Amino acid sequence: MITVRNVTLRRGANIVLQGAGFTLNPGEKAGLVGHNGAGKSSLFALLAGRLHADQGDVDLPPRWQIGEVAQDMPDTADAATSFVLQGDAPLMRAQARLAAAEDSDDGHAIAEAHGALDEAGAFDAPARAQALLLGLGFKSAELDAPVNSFSGGWRMRLQLARALMCPADLLLLDEPTNHLDLDALVWLESWLQRFAGTLLIISHDREFLDAVTRVTLHVDQGAVTRYAGNYTAFESMRAERLSQAASAYARQRERIAHLQRFIDRFKAKATKAKQAQSRVKALARMEKLAPVLTASDFQFEFREPASLPNPMLVLRDVVCGYGTTRIVRDVNRTVLAGQRIGILGANGQGKSTLVKTIARTLPALAGTVTEGKGLAIGYFAQQEMDLLHADDTPLQLMTRQARLARETAQAGLGGEDTREQALRNFLGQFRFDGEMVQRPVGTLSGGERARLVLATIVWQRPNLLLLDEPTNHLDLTTREALSIALNEFDGTVLLVSHDRALLRAVCDEFWLVTRGGVEPFDGDLDDYQRWLLELSRAAMRGAEAPTRPRAPEPKKVAAPKLAPTAATRAEPGAAAGSPRDDRKAKAQARSRLAENTRPLRIELAQIDKRLEALAGERRTTEAALVAGGLPPSEIAEHGRRLNHVAAETAMLEERWLELQEQLESLKTAAG
Repeated sequence: MITVRNVTLRRGANIVLQGAGFTLNPGEKAGLVGHNGAGKSSLFALLAGRLHADQGDVDLPPRWQIGEVAQDMPDTADAATSFVLQGDAPLMRAQARLAAAEDSDDGHAIAEAHGALDEAGAFDAPARAQALLLGLGFKSAELDAPVNSFSGGWRMRLQLARALMCPADLLLLDEPTNHLDLDALVWLESWLQRFAGTLLIISHDREFLDAVTRVTLHVDQGAVTRYAGNYTAFESMRAERLSQAASAYARQRERIAHLQRFIDRFKAKATKAKQAQSRVKALARMEKLAPVLTASDFQFEFREPASLPNPMLVLRDVVCGYGTTRIVRDVNRTVLAGQRIGILGANGQGKSTLVKTIARTLPALAGTVTEGKGLAIGYFAQQEMDLLHADDTPLQLMTRQARLARETAQAGLGGEDTREQALRNFLGQFRFDGEMVQRPVGTLSGGERARLVLATIVWQRPNLLLLDEPTNHLDLTTREALSIALNEFDGTVLLVSHDRALLRAVCDEFWLVTRGGVEPFDGDLDDYQRWLLELSRAAMRGAEAPTRPRAPEPKKVAAPKLAPTAATRAEPGAAAGSPRDDRKAKAQARSRLAENTRPLRIELAQIDKRLEALAGERRTTEAALVAGGLPPSEIAEHGRRLNHVAAETAMLEERWLELQEQLESLKTAAG
């Protein structure tokens, strides 16, 4: 068990944690959340032993092995597989023991070392390391490539694989999804769900946290609060707590005001002095509740475009790439006004190359890109510094944007207020206040640079947004604000992202970049994730991978045979009966159809009634959990009940769909 008691931690003059405490049980998977700068990474360093508390105690089982991702960029000529194997500390110790024993020619020590190697799983260790690399998106040909031959993002994936290779009792992962695309993220999610040790994750990916964690630790104002449940459950429970705290604070302010009015009115009068003094003491004794302070919600909106050309752009036989290297070929797509398109595809297939070509930062190698009249593109590059200059300040950047808008009168901005104070006010909407507008861009954090790029895009007033991994450095609050702003945007959105919550919230359709081309994908994000997992499993088995994702085919339900009607009993070529006979035959057919479908309709009605009851039970149980105050045994029982409700609901919904298909088949067969 991990126990943190009454811990105070200072970093320089700042108090990061004060009186913080929580417990984590063996095998629990917890998400560590809080705004940027709240102290999450400092808490990781505390648990890993790199920092020591100024006050309080941090207790971990003494023999626990701790695994975490090193933040330094590895620079070595070691092969990728060898580098990952070095993360297995017990294996490395066993190999060192064997080397020392062989050097000393100690037969007994050699035998013990071989036993330690066997216990550390030396026989299949290379295969396990390579499975991690393949799962994280490396190709088979890259497994023995030197570490320093990879780019920075891929080296960080190597560090992640090395951390996962460690047989850890406690695994600490600080933003593990930052350098991953969707295929690697889905694989990592599946791997962590199977991980048997204790897990603590810092992440700003809501769906990732929901899928992996069952406990949430919230760091806020120096304190750590434990919530039972994943991130979505935490949000609900915290919102209720904040609401209760705000109500309690308001009631106390009313009580304080009432006491103060009495004191002010009567403390000078002899007949009331005693009562007034008792009120003064009561006021002094009252434990003052703090106002409910939350991280200010970040909100912004994309302004209404000056025009909405339709189509926005037309791609005909377009080839995208660099120089003579063709990455995406024969692109034939049309982008219409108001579309919300998510661009999917495995790593390296050319998603960013396609977006850069549309954004005009790369020329098309062949084909034509026809832009609608008045097209105004707002482009968010995967690397924010591709759009910024390190020596610029936010105010200088916005001043240049305003001058350019005035000179070219683009997007109808000619009459906009571009005075310095107006620009400062505009930047303030994106949390650039006071002296922050004069800080060099090179000194800003990744999240601050991302917000600055968003500010420049909003200022440009685009009608087509091209967003390439816009959430890499954004916290959950800012991601939520971006999602809301995109949904309210009147123009068109093309989005590349590994943030599934953002893709689900924003996109109505998907393009799939695969096998050197771009094609529409008629499934949803869950279908795509299933395909990615199939790819991963096929790679592990060495089998042929599926070429593209497919939406699950609806179950084929055989239509029950209807009893033959008068019409169907007639001999071929027989003359048609009279109108009266036809009406009679149709009435008989309807009667038989009603009789044949009656059991299905009864069962459907029963399922509808049961689903309604389950929905009510779920609401009641969730409300009890949100209200708090339950003993641990009842919390666990409520959690189990919610699982049962979810399982039964899923089963009934599946049966409901089957019955509906049977009903439709019967109606079709009856004509």
